Amino acid sequence: MKKKPLARLLAATLLCCSTPLLAATAFVTNEKDNNISVIDMKTLEVTETIDVGMRPRGLILSHDHKVLYICASDSDTVQVMDLETRRIIKELPSGADPEQFALHPNNRWLYISNEDDALVTVVDVETDQVLAQIDVGVEPEGMAVSPDGRWAVNTSETSNMLHWIDTETHELVHNTPVDQRPRHVEFTHDGELLWASAEIGGTVHVIDVASREELKLLNFRIKGVHPDKVQPVGIKLTRDGRYAFVALGPANHVAVVDARTYEVLDYILVGRRVWHMALTPDESQLLTTNGVSGDVTVIDVKSLKPVRSIKVGRYPWGVVVKP
Repeated sequence: MKKKPLARLLAATLLCCSTPLLAATAFVTNEKDNNISVIDMKTLEVTETIDVGMRPRGLILSHDHKVLYICASDSDTVQVMDLETRRIIKELPSGADPEQFALHPNNRWLYISNEDDALVTVVDVETDQVLAQIDVGVEPEGMAVSPDGRWAVNTSETSNMLHWIDTETHELVHNTPVDQRPRHVEFTHDGELLWASAEIGGTVHVIDVASREELKLLNFRIKGVHPDKVQPVGIKLTRDGRYAFVALGPANHVAVVDARTYEVLDYILVGRRVWHMALTPDESQLLTTNGVSGDVTVIDVKSLKPVRSIKVGRYPWGVVVKP
């Protein structure tokens, strides 16, 4: 008789641990369909499609994983989705044509690139108030905030610069020239380095944050692929500092870089025109959005091999994974 409560407890524990609700969930923006595909990372299947604003591109999770922020570029707004109900609960005053954004570690200040107006708009997501609008270069796109919250860095595609914004004063304090058409920036998890992709330049710059000077310039060569098609866009860095993954656009490959030595280790074939990427919370899988082929490639990080292609909507652009 004494074993029954224990048996029930073990059974309940196993049931709880096996429930699909605990599986990670990926959210993918479909630029041409004005919606988001929801992927169950346990089954690797699309379980839901959610209508959002026009031309959704960038998207990020709040640090507490309660809401999803969505750049609805052609609706000129950032939409806020409650992840429990999967409903849009409000829209933020984002400025015109928001494309990418980054959230400060305080979980309140959202830094938004306004591509058409050469601005970065800073919004307090709790009060819905615009805190600042900062003049930057022409066609701003990429956006990142340092782990310590000190810097917000923006890329301007036409001015070919990285713009360093002091988050205390909301002032532009430094510009770093880079190769043509910088698209994305990503801080290392320790905040010491900044990786920046240059799409037309075909390169990735590694910048020392303390000095804001370039440490390394990476180039990519893929056998059988014309150099003009090698166009770096999204970058993802693993927490352990081992790998940097670089999406190479119409080259249809992801470069695997040793993040310590900067050696290009491999190229992984994915779908057509790979844009952006996301790692699962345990970093066992990497997801890529492939705009032209309309799918997501799932890569096993341990083997560095693609394991599944998941059909989503038209022109998938951004992706995040919620634990």
